[in-house]
Amino acid sequence: MQPLPVIIVHRDQPERLLDTIDAFRAQDIPVVITVVDNGSAVVPPIEAPDVTVVLAGANLGFGAAANIGYRAFLADPDAGEWVALAPHDAVPEPTCLSHMLAVLAAQPRAGLACADVNDAMTPVVDPYLGGILLPGSVDAGWQPAGHPHGTLMLARRACLNEVGIFDERYFAYCEEADLAMRAKAADWHSGLVRGAMVKNTYVGSASAAIDYLQLRNTLLLVRDHSGRYHAFVRFTIALWQLGAGVLSRTRRGPYWNAQARVRGLVDFLRGRYGPPPQHLFDRR
Repeated sequence: MQPLPVIIVHRDQPERLLDTIDAFRAQDIPVVITVVDNGSAVVPPIEAPDVTVVLAGANLGFGAAANIGYRAFLADPDAGEWVALAPHDAVPEPTCLSHMLAVLAAQPRAGLACADVNDAMTPVVDPYLGGILLPGSVDAGWQPAGHPHGTLMLARRACLNEVGIFDERYFAYCEEADLAMRAKAADWHSGLVRGAMVKNTYVGSASAAIDYLQLRNTLLLVRDHSGRYHAFVRFTIALWQLGAGVLSRTRRGPYWNAQARVRGLVDFLRGRYGPPPQHLFDRR
């Protein structure tokens, strides 16, 4: 069987990276892994014939780092039909990838698909709110979704060739939803494969940059795919949420940061995308 290409994006989590590599190498189908390192302080030595490490040289963001792997995949016509993508802390069960491929074999217009994180929820794209989660409607097999989540996703070569790869303006967060909306416009489908299990129990950084990126990028996603009126409504909601969070801690999300939110709103209006301001990485 031809090995399935797997792209792993890494940033400053060497122990988790090694666990993720081990989990992919333990799949019941052969894989070949490309680790794209986003300027980490420490990159663990990896001595395995089926693992290649590519040094990006700086923190380019999840989407731009993934695109390094996607471009290499698309440039190799012998690399197969599908390519997998995961961050450095995704741990798939041994049958995850084979289960996904078996289900996808019956979905000829599936362009993007993700594994099951066992939360019974389905990612969708709301025209006003952007990417949100709603309860799923199937217990096994193919669950149509608005977009794949980024814990572990597969992309079909023909889909990427037609609609392109990640929009690097997003840096991180919402790039999967944007790609899925572009795929949908070209009549490609996105979905979730129930029962193809992957775990991601690590709670990420509490950096204020997360709140900034999630808000700014949601506004960009809504504007580009639903229009300026919808973006105006979402902007108004964000202003209300900012004021409510200032007045009451109970209205704050897990990454809530007033300065980050204000900067996210301003940068959206200015059309400033890409990496967040450096000082937000240091704030909590």
